[in-house]
Formats: sequence, C-alpha cells, structure tokens
Amino acid sequence: MAEQAHSLNAEVGTVELHHEPAVFGITAPGFVALSMLAVVLIILVNKVPGMIGAMLDKQISKIRTQLDEASKLRSEAEAMLAEAKARTASADADAKAVVANAQAEAAAMQAKAEADAAELIARRTRMAEDKIAAAERTAIQAIRAKAADAATSAAAAVIAEKHGAEADKALVDKTIAGLGRLN
Repeated sequence: MAEQAHSLNAEVGTVELHHEPAVFGITAPGFVALSMLAVVLIILVNKVPGMIGAMLDKQISKIRTQLDEASKLRSEAEAMLAEAKARTASADADAKAVVANAQAEAAAMQAKAEADAAELIARRTRMAEDKIAAAERTAIQAIRAKAADAATSAAAAVIAEKHGAEADKALVDKTIAGLGRLN
C-alpha cells in the first residue's frame, strides 16, 4: 500500500504560479486587443471602408460595362451569323440557278450540235449526190464521145467501102454548089 500512496503523489503534482508582465494593469492579450481597436479606429477615421466600397463599385461598373459590351458583341455576332447564313442561302440559290442555267445551255448546245450535225450530213449527202451526178454526166459524155467516135469510124469505114473517088467527086461538087447559095 505504501507503494500505491507513493505513486499517487507522483501523479498529482503541484502547480507553479507564473506572473504575466503587465503595464498599467494591462497584460499582453489586453495590448493586442487595444492595438486591434486602434487599427479599427484608424481604418474608420480614414474612411477605408468607403474607399474599399468605391473601389468595389468601380470594379462592378467595369464588369457591367464589359458585360454590356459582351452582350453587344454577342448580338452583333448573332446578327453577323444570321447575315452569313442568309448569304450562304443566297449563294446556294445562286449556285443552283447557275447549275440549272448551265444545264439548260448544255442541252441547248447539244440540240444545236445535233441539228448542225444533221444539216452537215444533209449538205454532205447533197454534195456527194451532186458529185455522183456530175460523174454520171461526165461518164455519159465520155460514152457519147466514144459512141460518136465509134460511129464516125464505122461511117468512115462504110463510106470508104462503098464510095469511091467518083462518088466522092459528085458529093464534093454538090456540097460546093450548095455553099454558094448560103452566102
């Protein structure tokens, strides 16, 4: 038991008193409170809250101005977007019109080319027919000339066989007599 009593005394211990320094009865925590009160009074006397409020109001007005500008810019951007969409739609319509016009012109050009080709074929056909007709006329004239030459040769041969110098003399005299009457 004696040991238990000894261990009890060791656990309890004694408290030592410390004295805090004080000036005019004010301790360190009091000086901190007084200095804080002085700082607050200086802040209030110099109207620091008003200055802070004015600075905040300036910032608020700047932010409002920026928001108004942003709103204007957004509305302008939306107007420009609408205008760009209108231009795009107009450009699409113009492009479709150009394509339709080009297709119509291409169809017209194709029809004209077909008509020109048909006319060219008809003209070339007429030219070929004219050449064929000219060749036929030339061939007929050549055949007539050969036939005339053959007839002349045959007549000359027949005359040479049947006519002699006596018959020719009588024919020449008759022809010469006929010539005098013509003039």
